[in-house]
Amino acid sequence: MTKKAVIVFSGGQDSTTCLIHALPLYDEVHCITFDYGQRHRAEIEVAQQLSKKLGVAVHKVLDASLLNELAISSLTRDNIPVPCMNSSGEKLPSTFVPGRNILFLTLASIYAYQVQAQAIITGVCETDFSGYPDCRDEFVKAMNNAIELGMDYKLRIETPLMWLTKAETWALADHYKKLDFIRDHTLTCYNGVKGGPGAAIVMLVIFAQKD
Repeated sequence: MTKKAVIVFSGGQDSTTCLIHALPLYDEVHCITFDYGQRHRAEIEVAQQLSKKLGVAVHKVLDASLLNELAISSLTRDNIPVPCMNSSGEKLPSTFVPGRNILFLTLASIYAYQVQAQAIITGVCETDFSGYPDCRDEFVKAMNNAIELGMDYKLRIETPLMWLTKAETWALADHYKKLDFIRDHTLTCYNGVKGGPGAAIVMLVIFAQKD
């Protein structure tokens, strides 16, 4: 049986690390990028470029613009400022897009069903928790169970970064000798800047741990 996986792919550091990690593990890897009218729209173009560079079998950009109409967030509205740092209090940060991962995982699951993939891979992480409830392990497991029940189809939602710190995620990229590639070519910053904030600091942490 051909081993197939579908990557929820934003073109950012985390999802690109997941893609690099998945490529040697699966015979066929498909990427899905969602266009929901996001503020940092350059990520769509970056995701397309990255998938080509990494030799992905299929990369689809799916229209999820309805999310933009329904979800009010600093990532879907230009008049809501993006905070310099995520909130550490009880209030959800303004960058939280309600329902985003619910919708993305649902659509990715439908696609996986059609191509007969055994796994969906997403870069959500609870250790580096930003206050997003839909990045928790509890949520992913509940979503996985609901999808299997709703489609009567065996499917795994894999979260290889779930329990990794940001430094450990970068170390994983370094393991595949792709750390420079991810640093230079991905787009994670919400303001559309390649490399993302704090990249150099995290790299220093990684190499300090090696010594």
